[in-house]
Amino acid sequence: MGIATGSEERELRMKPLQALCFDLDETLLDGSRLAEANGEIWPGYWREVEEKWTLGALSGAAVSLEAWRLTLRACGCNDESTARLALRIHSQIGREAHRLFDDVRELLTSVRKARVALALITNGASDTQRDKLRVLEMEDWFDAIVISGEVGIAKPDAFAFDLAIDRLAVGRENVWHIGDSLATDVGGAKAAGLTAVWLNRRGLVRSEGDPEPDIEIHSLSNLTAFLPR
Repeated sequence: MGIATGSEERELRMKPLQALCFDLDETLLDGSRLAEANGEIWPGYWREVEEKWTLGALSGAAVSLEAWRLTLRACGCNDESTARLALRIHSQIGREAHRLFDDVRELLTSVRKARVALALITNGASDTQRDKLRVLEMEDWFDAIVISGEVGIAKPDAFAFDLAIDRLAVGRENVWHIGDSLATDVGGAKAAGLTAVWLNRRGLVRSEGDPEPDIEIHSLSNLTAFLPR
């Protein structure tokens, strides 16, 4: 389904919208300015640690430090203090590069006026994702925050969405989840019985076998038409 129109939109409006759940990275948070400083080492190392990072067995700081150790070792440097210095500098640059998409604050203003509850459901280590929220002063935006590294469950597991629903104390038939990933956001939301909204900023085309969203939007601004008046 594209942006809902006609009978599809009327059907959606018959289920009062009480809450919106959002993905964080590449949905609210624009990471396009973050460079892969250790690009040659990172892809192989990330395959080894991604699941542990996502489920909280490894912190973001531990993963980043080891990546810098490996990078410097490949350059012939085994000095631990140099690796820690590289990590501090890289982390600071990363924090300064964090920014929200231009349509985020406008939507937040509309959501507040409509008195719709907000939740965040994001995959990642606790320290990594919490740091992003603190830097951008976003922690107080949400009535519920579910971070995979804190709960040991990651999207698309429906239980991650169930945790948010329990904290929001609303019926799941009145909750929409918005995210950029067909696999984790759309697939997970549909498995949990939520209205799945695919934020397709880049105009991608779904492949055969991809989860089908209930609604496809190209900007968060498209959501304002569905907010309670």
